[in-house]
Amino acid sequence: MKDLGWEQIMDSYACIMCFRCQEVCPAYNTGKALSPAALEVNKRYHLNAGGGVDVPMLNLISEEAVWACTSCGACVDICPVGNEPMRDILEIRRHLVLMENAFPEQLQSAYRGMERSANPWSIGPEKRLEWAAGLEIPTVAEQPHPDLLWWVGCAPATDPRAQKTAQAFARVLKAAGVEYAVLGTEERCTGDAARRSGNEYLFQELAKHNVETLNRVAPKRIVTTCPHCLHTLKNEYPAFGGNYSVLHHTELLADLIRSGSLSVDPPKELLGVTFHDPCYLGRQNGVIEAPRQAMQGAGVSISEMPRNRAQSFCCGAGGAQVWKEEENGSQRVSAARLQEAQATGAKTLAVGCPFCMIMLTDAAKGAGDAMAVRDVVEIVADRLG
Repeated sequence: MKDLGWEQIMDSYACIMCFRCQEVCPAYNTGKALSPAALEVNKRYHLNAGGGVDVPMLNLISEEAVWACTSCGACVDICPVGNEPMRDILEIRRHLVLMENAFPEQLQSAYRGMERSANPWSIGPEKRLEWAAGLEIPTVAEQPHPDLLWWVGCAPATDPRAQKTAQAFARVLKAAGVEYAVLGTEERCTGDAARRSGNEYLFQELAKHNVETLNRVAPKRIVTTCPHCLHTLKNEYPAFGGNYSVLHHTELLADLIRSGSLSVDPPKELLGVTFHDPCYLGRQNGVIEAPRQAMQGAGVSISEMPRNRAQSFCCGAGGAQVWKEEENGSQRVSAARLQEAQATGAKTLAVGCPFCMIMLTDAAKGAGDAMAVRDVVEIVADRLG
């Protein structure tokens, strides 16, 4: 506790025990050991009982609870007094990883991939553009200092399902006549999963390298199909000297459709979808209407889930959960979210994040459900004029 900042101590006394953070926590809602409220209350009770600060934080929250957090930010967003229990949890993870070498074994594979191949999938940098075969994707080597740099991201570059999103976005950019370039083999993981899981050293190594590359290329704007890349590039790289204008691909799609630069055919029949707001897109970066505007511009009818926009429920991938086994609970976070999508009656679940795509596709397969999980840009690409 002695390593906490004064504001983290104040959080415990500011807590009014309304338990709103607990009510929105995806881990708690699916039977995991984590309660953000209990963490704050335990800090206060410990201090009020005369306990000193020279005690491990794991005296106040279990290690199982620490690793159940998806870093979705719902607890921070909902708190009426501005408490940040997620910050405590991520700093405990940082101590466990860097000082105690104690973390879920499954994360080792992701760490090794980021260290050796610059991506958690352990795909060699020379294979970073294999997804683009036959698509004539321009690189910064061919177009230095582009106005628009497309940060492809590790998942769209290496994961077979997410590659379809990248391929659809490439078709849309070509149809709209957008001039852009990609880094290609120079692109590395942003380090989001490393930072969220506590491997701060690895995150900073990746961040410094990427900032050096991006400052050399000096793009006017960066677009990415991954909200985790967006969040890291936009909000966390400024601390390393990287200040960029970053937008999500759905923001660009909405602008292209609105301006008439992208022609879409009127649909023969309205496609009914429900949209899952990614935590790192809607809640943490305020991009809420753009995905809906893009789909509506392409003739899509949207049925909203009860928890939507900034109050969206997590898919379960954040906080590096996608790289490890989920803690024991009553059900998987992704399964709980899929049930909400199913209840809308929509046949298609639209997403705007490759990790949401992975988690919710697996959930649909596990439930034996025929619901299609597709990225917004895939839906728009189907309607190209």
